[in-house]
Amino acid sequence: MPHSNVQNDWQQLLEKEFTEPYYQELCEFLKEEYASKSIFPPVKNIFQALHDTPFSKVKVVILGQDPYHGVGQAHGLSFSVQPGVRPPPSLKNIFKEIESDLGITIPSNGHLQKWGKQGVLLLNTVLTVREGEANSHRKRGWETLTNEIIRLLGERDQPTVFILWGKPAQSKRILINERFHCVLTAPHPSPLSAHRGFVGSKPFSKTNDFLETNGIERVDWALED
Repeated sequence: MPHSNVQNDWQQLLEKEFTEPYYQELCEFLKEEYASKSIFPPVKNIFQALHDTPFSKVKVVILGQDPYHGVGQAHGLSFSVQPGVRPPPSLKNIFKEIESDLGITIPSNGHLQKWGKQGVLLLNTVLTVREGEANSHRKRGWETLTNEIIRLLGERDQPTVFILWGKPAQSKRILINERFHCVLTAPHPSPLSAHRGFVGSKPFSKTNDFLETNGIERVDWALED
C-alpha cells in the first residue's frame, strides 16, 4: 500500500525506491489516511499513469501538481477524469488551449487515457490527496519518488518533451538534460493562474513540432466526444 507492482519496465527501474525508508514511511501514512479519511484517487489507480505509459514508450510528460480533490474526479492520470465526469476548470482551460493552438474542437469527455496510450505520461508531482484539500499530501514522500521518475526520463538520450505546469512541476526542471530534451513551462491551467501565461502558450503544437523534428510520431491530441 500503495500497490507498487507496476507490471511493466517502471517496476524494475523504481524497485529500489519502493524499498527506501521514505517510501515505507509514505506507505504507513497512506494506510492511515485511506483508513480514516476520503482520499483520491482510489488505491488501485495511484500508479495509473505508469501502468498506461511504460518508461520505454514515454515521448511526452505532462506534469501537474496533485490529483483533483473532488469526489469521483481523480483516477491516477494528471488532469484527466473518467468518462461521464464533467471536466474540471483546469481541464476546460487545457481544452481551450488545444482548440486555440490546433483548432481541435473541445470535447465533452475529459478522459485522457488516449494520450497516455500514445506515450504521454500524465503525472503529478504528488499522487494522492484528501477530499477537498489541495496539497494535503505534499512533503510526505511523493516528491522524492516523482523526482526519480523525472530524473530517469530526463537522463535518457531519447528526445522527450517535458510540459511542466505550475511551480511544483517546474521545480523538477533541474533533473532534465535539456541538451536532448524539450522543456515547456507555463503557469498551472487552473483558473487562478491560467491567465498569467498558460493561455496562448501553445504547448501542443510545440510538442508535435519537436517530436516531428526528431523523427518521432506526433501526438493526436483530439479526443472522442
